[in-house]
Amino acid sequence: MSKKKKAAQDFRTSIGGQALIEGILMRGPTKESIVVRTADGLVTKVSEPHSIRERFKILGWPFLRGIVIFIESMVYGVKALTYSASLLPEEEQEEPSKFDKWVEEKLGTEKAEKFLISFAVFLGICLSVGLFILLPTLLAGFVTGLTESAVLRNLTEGLLRIVIFLLYLYFCTKSPDLKKVFRYHGAEHKSIFCYEKGLPLTVENVRPQSRFHPRCGTSFLFVVMIISIFVFSFISWSNVWIRMGSRLLLLPVVMGIAYEINRWAGRHDNWLSTVLAAPGKALQRLTTAEPDDGMIECAIEALKLVIPEEKGKDEW
Repeated sequence: MSKKKKAAQDFRTSIGGQALIEGILMRGPTKESIVVRTADGLVTKVSEPHSIRERFKILGWPFLRGIVIFIESMVYGVKALTYSASLLPEEEQEEPSKFDKWVEEKLGTEKAEKFLISFAVFLGICLSVGLFILLPTLLAGFVTGLTESAVLRNLTEGLLRIVIFLLYLYFCTKSPDLKKVFRYHGAEHKSIFCYEKGLPLTVENVRPQSRFHPRCGTSFLFVVMIISIFVFSFISWSNVWIRMGSRLLLLPVVMGIAYEINRWAGRHDNWLSTVLAAPGKALQRLTTAEPDDGMIECAIEALKLVIPEEKGKDEW
């Protein structure tokens, strides 16, 4: 093994991030940072969010923490997106909808913001579950009329789930606004790779790094699709409504397993972790793009703000 490759294995970080509108969200072991590029330069915001896992230790146990971390990531992600959107020039900001205005009138600005964020997270979860879990099950129900084979029905459902997911990502890449977000996504991955290799966080060091990271949220979702095929195969009922209900009940199990696989693959560098991470990395060709130097600077600043003072606190 070369010295260069060995050096890249010496350190793994728990830091992760999310691309925003003209910015980056980074979450470290104890801090969270948001860095947004505006006409006046970089705007930074640092906070110390608390996880429900700190209060209820059982939620931090393996196979339970996956679903908790997913929901928390959605909550913090929506908050960060709302904040980054508020920094856009007024002419680029969307006019509040009648529903937004009605909620603010009834609850007040502060309570309305919390409600709207919670509502957005709820809708996001419902959309994801409906589109990627329930819809494939419903469509696969038509196979029952062609064959009574539970195996064929489950395989058809799994294939439909993956196809719908890939089509969804493909159409996302056609959005001009999302194309820039995907470039910030690439900058986030590159900066984390640079940090994990122990290199100084400079644009020159970050630029050549890979934009495909094994712990990416895209990889996690794809692993969920694959694991669901195996877990849902234990349900052989032909009734489509029972099957849809069973999918909802088993979804936390699927997400828990998927998170542990994704986490393990991100911690190790061997043939098995390479195989497990390969599909998710390939998928990131759709959800990441090469960033410019300004985007890299944004990612570096966001990363620096969450790096723990003692390196040992950030090791897996």
